[in-house]
Amino acid sequence: MESLDSVSIAILLGSVLVMAGILSSLLALRFGAPLLLVFLVIGILAGESGPGGINFNDLGTTYLVGSVALALILFDGGLKTRFSSIKAVLAPSMGLATVGVLLTALVTAPVARYALDLSWVEALLAGAVVASTDAAAVFLLVHAQGLRLRPRVGATLEVESGTNDPFAVFLTLMLVELITRGESSILHVLIEFVREAALGAVIGVVGGRVVVMALNRVALPQGLHAPFVTTAALVVFGAAQMSHASGFLAVYLAGMIIGNQPTRAHNSVVAFLDAATWLAQIVMFVLLGLLVSPQRLMGSIGPAVVIALALMLVARPLAVFICLAPFRFNWRERLFIAWVGLRGAVAIFLASIPMLVGLSKAYLYFDVAFVVVLISLMLQGWTLAPAARKLLVALPRSDRGPRRIELDLPGQLEQQLVGYAVRPKSLYLKRGLIPSWSKPTLVIRDQRILTPEEAEPVAPGDYVYLLAPPEKAAALDRFFVDMPPSTAPDPHLLGDFIVPGETSLGDLAAAYGISVPPGQEALTLADYFDIYLDQAPMVGATLPLDSIVLVARSLGGGRVNVVGLRLPEEEDEAPPPTRLAKVRTKLSEVWSLLAGV
Repeated sequence: MESLDSVSIAILLGSVLVMAGILSSLLALRFGAPLLLVFLVIGILAGESGPGGINFNDLGTTYLVGSVALALILFDGGLKTRFSSIKAVLAPSMGLATVGVLLTALVTAPVARYALDLSWVEALLAGAVVASTDAAAVFLLVHAQGLRLRPRVGATLEVESGTNDPFAVFLTLMLVELITRGESSILHVLIEFVREAALGAVIGVVGGRVVVMALNRVALPQGLHAPFVTTAALVVFGAAQMSHASGFLAVYLAGMIIGNQPTRAHNSVVAFLDAATWLAQIVMFVLLGLLVSPQRLMGSIGPAVVIALALMLVARPLAVFICLAPFRFNWRERLFIAWVGLRGAVAIFLASIPMLVGLSKAYLYFDVAFVVVLISLMLQGWTLAPAARKLLVALPRSDRGPRRIELDLPGQLEQQLVGYAVRPKSLYLKRGLIPSWSKPTLVIRDQRILTPEEAEPVAPGDYVYLLAPPEKAAALDRFFVDMPPSTAPDPHLLGDFIVPGETSLGDLAAAYGISVPPGQEALTLADYFDIYLDQAPMVGATLPLDSIVLVARSLGGGRVNVVGLRLPEEEDEAPPPTRLAKVRTKLSEVWSLLAGV
């Protein structure tokens, strides 16, 4: 009975710790503290050296929980990654995720060697443990601080932090194997890396496609879709690991495949994974706090602080500037990407591996990871928003978007029922604009359900429900937010190659001799982008209009306010594609074939 009581006590204490961390997040939000730091402090206070007095040193459980948590975090990141958003930043992101991690570890290694009196291989292992950034930590803090980053900067950070974990795990495992066995070669390491990455990619793509087919063809009871997908992600991870492939790469790619295909219950799956990712982060940081020994830490805190500062101020910036040198990032964007190298759950997981296999000086790696995570969250986490604004990579935030209500229709993958509250200054109410691919279905007014015909005219405060394709449903948001006040268009700009977004199609047709669709002469260029662009507009988005191409040059309040005109006369004959361009095109075709997009 005593053993049963101990299990019950463990369940009670564990749940109380997690609940305390969740509730304390409200206090952290009020004072602007990084939330993950709160969970870390909760674990320390509950540990052996804190008031809680819990003696926890189960490294096997830490590794198991860390593997599951990291797999779910990567799967959730892949699930939210859009192919369309990463194409432009795939090359720089992959450079940061591989070469950047290696450079960070190499630059950190000499500092660790002399600060901690380690061998070169042990010092490189210390650098590898803290070399990768943490996707969940980065975007949790970005969203919590209300930042809206430049699209290219945000996409680069997203893809890099989501894809650098597999390489960091591989590098750590290779170094642990080298220390334990005492022999290896660069050729062996390269072969192992290519084999694990290739096999992991195959398992991830195939596993993702199988999950998509199962979701759409198997009639699961309502509410089981999200647990099924979550369990399937762990199956893909476990299968890859058992095959000695990169399970972390496999689960990330599986998430990308599933997230970019039309599937049943997509919204409930995303919501469920959001909660699972939060819980995984909380558990990982509480475990880190429980494993920390302040008495032991005092003997190595000085060298660990030196390593942490060298990592953040030298190694990470140097790796970022080298990896992004071939790409068109200005120095402000590079400096911000270098500063947003937050460390989190990944460092905790990697630091537990040397302890689990019983390496000498294993607790040094853990103590270094603890200090790095702590300083990263405090120094980089607290200064994230000021750095983004100071370096001009933070875009002005528009008003909070409308609350969208999504319902998955049983047996229907082509359409989704989406509901919005009608705002007084919205495009839908003021101009009656709505994309041609959406269809108003019903209106709720004063707790009465009306057809669109019965509800005419729609009034502020009504709820409108529309049918829309799932992949385009999010683009409806901009039709139901309050429009910013518009300024009168400058007539002197009408004859140049840049025109205001408030210019009408009729005026543009008269000036440039083009034809516009019948009945749309009164539409402004901003309206034209709202109606015919499948996603929310961004700088550089294009739309054809007769013989010219409209290019979004500037945004204001979520709408296009300056439009560039790409005229047919100024289009020169395109030069023949280079070999690199041909290779990129071929790889893109192969990826589209494998991913089914």
